[in-house]
Amino acid sequence: MSDRPESTSRRRFTVDALFSDGRPQAVGVSDLGNAKEIRLDRIVADPAQPRRDFDPEKLGELAESIRREGLLQPIAVRYDAERDRYVILHGERRWRAHLALGLPTIAAIVREVPKERRLIQQLMENIVRDDLNPVDRAAALRALRQELGNAPWETVAETVGIRRSRLFQLLGTGKLPAAAQDDLRAGRMNEKQSRALQGLSEPQQEALREAIVAGDVPAEEAMRLARVLKDRRAASLVESRDAIHEARATRDARGGRDAQPAPAAPASTPSATPSAAPRRDIPALLALVESAAAGDPHSIGSLRQALDRESVPAWNAVRFEQEAEALALSLGRMPRLERHASRRLMAALRDALSALIED
Repeated sequence: MSDRPESTSRRRFTVDALFSDGRPQAVGVSDLGNAKEIRLDRIVADPAQPRRDFDPEKLGELAESIRREGLLQPIAVRYDAERDRYVILHGERRWRAHLALGLPTIAAIVREVPKERRLIQQLMENIVRDDLNPVDRAAALRALRQELGNAPWETVAETVGIRRSRLFQLLGTGKLPAAAQDDLRAGRMNEKQSRALQGLSEPQQEALREAIVAGDVPAEEAMRLARVLKDRRAASLVESRDAIHEARATRDARGGRDAQPAPAAPASTPSATPSAAPRRDIPALLALVESAAAGDPHSIGSLRQALDRESVPAWNAVRFEQEAEALALSLGRMPRLERHASRRLMAALRDALSALIED
């Protein structure tokens, strides 16, 4: 007979207890039944994915990070029984990086998401991403509104957790010219700079866009140039470019602290003014103006041909006043030693002005 008291209860084990993880790190942790390691050739991108642009440089950086550190976050997929493929819900960049590295598989979490919720989830994820360009974010917002049954924009903003004012800032990028939207996608222009284009005519938008891209114009400077263009009634692209050059030249002459150098005109575009063309002999041009003002027919014809060749816009009193102001301010800053070197040019300018005034 056993010496143990009969009241002592026997320890009983269940089948689950035999296979459970008894280590300290397993406390409060459960396994996911939908986590998989899936071959890349079994996975396809979702054609309805709002994200359209994948920066090759950033994708290369992500691939290098995965190569060195491994995948830090699994992607999310759904199983499409009709195609017998897993369709990406979230993480297409990580999948593309794995393809670039030639890896055979990727960690993924399989989710069953109702059709009416798939796009909404993708849109919400992409809209709040900082690295998604504003044009695609605006397109995603419009698509999300449709998915919500053309709900009010206030509802859309609340759904994705952004301010109403921020929502309309993003939507404004979708109204920009195609070239400006391409610049936003490529990072040649940021969203704040693009706001200056809104409300301008098409030629003015194109002229200011060129200045921003070519001259790295800060957002504040772009807004100032936009105000100048709105004050002008110039309708042509050449006149708009001319107005931007004048406004920036005037600001530079005034010694603005944040003044930027005027952007060079594109190679395919004629110079807006004769003074903007360094190849031209300015004293000779002034002499031609002087002779034309005196009534010389040959000079009048030659001057007209020169102006047409350089696409010089029609007379504009406001432009003349601004150019005269910029000239006066530049002369005021001219060092004494420079005056002698510029004597010939200033004398030619004096003679041309005298002929025009006497005329």
